[in-house]
Amino acid sequence: MDKSKHGIVMKIGLCVFFSLLTISFASYANTTVALLENKIDDIASGMIDSNGPGCSVGVIQNEKYLFKKSYGLASVEHSVELNSKTKFRMASVSKQFTAFAVLLLADDGKINLNDDIRKYLPDLHNYKESVTINSMLGHFSGMGDYDTLKELLPKPLLSSAGGPFQLGDEDYLSNNEYYAMLKSLPLQTLPNQQQRYSNFAYNLLTLLVEKVSGVSFRQFTQQRIFNPLGMHDTFFADNKREVILNRAYGYRTNKENNLEVFMTNLYVVGDGGLFTTLDDMLRWDRNFYKPKLGEDPESLMEFMNTPNGDFPDTEENKWYFANGQYTDGRYFFHNGGWLGTSTSYIRRPDTHTSVIAMCNSSSLNVNAITYPIFQILLDLKLWEGEDPSIY
Repeated sequence: MDKSKHGIVMKIGLCVFFSLLTISFASYANTTVALLENKIDDIASGMIDSNGPGCSVGVIQNEKYLFKKSYGLASVEHSVELNSKTKFRMASVSKQFTAFAVLLLADDGKINLNDDIRKYLPDLHNYKESVTINSMLGHFSGMGDYDTLKELLPKPLLSSAGGPFQLGDEDYLSNNEYYAMLKSLPLQTLPNQQQRYSNFAYNLLTLLVEKVSGVSFRQFTQQRIFNPLGMHDTFFADNKREVILNRAYGYRTNKENNLEVFMTNLYVVGDGGLFTTLDDMLRWDRNFYKPKLGEDPESLMEFMNTPNGDFPDTEENKWYFANGQYTDGRYFFHNGGWLGTSTSYIRRPDTHTSVIAMCNSSSLNVNAITYPIFQILLDLKLWEGEDPSIY
């Protein structure tokens, strides 16, 4: 055989070899992802009735979904299945979006995070202590929370029927009534002492954004975060009577093991109130790795991921709060639980891996889905991280 023909044969052989190798790798990858799906299916099937409320679950790696699937119904009454475009109420996972909105104002030079909040909201209770915006972002402002409401109120909060107000789905407060109540509350403890979780602080941060920006918190986040990132199915729901298309209705299982509708009457935002989809959360996740927002997106994202202070949640666990996210240096995460909703969003930046689950029943344990997934990824060699345990 002459040299030219030999060369052609060699090239053909190499092409065939690499084609077979590519097919082999693709086949292996598909098989491994199928195993991942089987393992998540096993977890979901033990929790979720296909004829009841359920969860949408996603595993992101390197800015795309490695796995994405929904289990159960968005509307049990109408047998509407959940899917990746179903809008879920995110509860406290909303806080990182609230924090990012505040950081954008600081990035604009319109606020200083070390300023006292009363510089911008002078009608708040006179705390007689400086309460900084940063301390509110990091949960060491000393402000109270829902469980301390009764002891902080100067007089009992009454429902429209005249009895004691019940913080659930029984009674109703308008947004203005709710914020008027918040503004009257004293601090629970001195600021800058310890990490003490405060939904109230995050409610008040929305008023800060509105006062400084001159638009509603919903408009600000739409203009500055969601629209630029292409998150067109994401918004803060601030109107109880709004029709929300493709929403997941909220449920719970009562003590008699019967399914009930379970949805909030509160439509204040900041501590919660965000509606989003599995598809839009991918766009939010990408922004942590290829940031687009702010004057200097890389620096702003670095600040977003920096703890607000040296106040761990406990001496044992040492989880710090970084602008709406808990972090131990490995993971960034937040869970959300409220009436008829249970959510979890966990990022592991060193491996560009995130896990998301959104459930439309407060009786479903979302952590039973998200927490084991990192170990499953490790076992299937789909993850190169170390120490997959969340705690």
